[in-house]
Amino acid sequence: MSKIMAVNAGSSSIKFQLLEMPEEQLICSGLVERIGEGLMSHYFFKVNGKVVLDRELPVKDHAVGVQLVLDGLKELKIVESLDEISGVGHRVVQGGPYFSDSAVVTEDVKAKIKELIPLAPLHNPAHIVGIEAFEQALPGVLNVVVFDTAFHQTMPIENYLYGTPYEWYTENKVRKYGAHGTSHAYVSQVYLDTTGTPAEGSKVITCHIGNGASITAVKDGKCLDTTMGLTPLDGFPMGTRSGHMDPTVLSYIAEQKGLKLDEIINILNKKSGYLGMSGLSHDSRDLENAIIAGEKADATAEQKALAERCRLAFEVQFKRICDYIGSYYVLMGGCDAIVFTAGIGENSAYLREHICDRLAALGVEIDNELNWDGSIRGKIVNIAKPTSKIKVYIIPTNEELVIARDVVRLSK
Repeated sequence: MSKIMAVNAGSSSIKFQLLEMPEEQLICSGLVERIGEGLMSHYFFKVNGKVVLDRELPVKDHAVGVQLVLDGLKELKIVESLDEISGVGHRVVQGGPYFSDSAVVTEDVKAKIKELIPLAPLHNPAHIVGIEAFEQALPGVLNVVVFDTAFHQTMPIENYLYGTPYEWYTENKVRKYGAHGTSHAYVSQVYLDTTGTPAEGSKVITCHIGNGASITAVKDGKCLDTTMGLTPLDGFPMGTRSGHMDPTVLSYIAEQKGLKLDEIINILNKKSGYLGMSGLSHDSRDLENAIIAGEKADATAEQKALAERCRLAFEVQFKRICDYIGSYYVLMGGCDAIVFTAGIGENSAYLREHICDRLAALGVEIDNELNWDGSIRGKIVNIAKPTSKIKVYIIPTNEELVIARDVVRLSK
């Protein structure tokens, strides 16, 4: 038995889980947020789903944040000694063309992650800081990096190459890389295991839909195509991201509104999607609640107008999601199952209902009573009717478990 840390370091946060391996038992989880923002930072620990430590204090950088996490483990007696931690796995968003698998951290690996910072300027610098903070705090302990992009490295070139000058690809690494690879890999494998389906010949479309969202065509257990591109901005509209669009929108808006390119990209990343279209929120639950409020008999004109904006935001997203699912159906020559996962995919019956209704032409039929049954939350369940030509599964994702498994695998 060994204790493995699974870490997701963001630009101002450290999310973590401590797992007992190979039993795959979650010991604790937690988060340190608002690191280095000049404000009071917040951090907490959970054990058995309950908060057991919750504090606010200044955290100037990730090194301090990592030390808080390790000190908390000892203070709560989750570990008697840090020597009990035998490995640390780190999520890294961008591995570029270099990594088709997870890797043990070396100076060369860190150099490549740093080289790829221009492709993930918000994420890769934070990952490096997190890795080096754990290396310093736990000298001699194995560190492993698990890349969001690795699962997508099986795409054939015609599926990831853009229609741009070829030297942009050869000299500047401009191509589709995808994201959420650990989640797509995990839920597609869980589907195969749950149904006893051999990887060879299988055709699965996995829908990771959260605040960030992507869809992947998984054929023979491998990624054939995915929606996110050079960066996570590509694909369909998300919580705050626009998804794909005519690139001349950028020059047009720059001229019309007097904005710089980096300002427009920031808006497309952080102020678009649900938030931009609805004018209300990036959170799908807020949009659903606004729609319900606008449908009440005593709703005000303002509530009705807001409900229409929120409904429109969903309709735009649902249409684009179905565009991708339909194209992947054609690409793979059919589909055995559609899998919904991540925060919205797992928990929004509204989203699943409206998407599956739009897929009726593919023979998709769901049991909508089961779809809306709250007791299925957190479970692996097929919500398709027996007459449906395509299975429709809800499978909770577990990216931290994938990270921990890879640490164990690469430690041998």
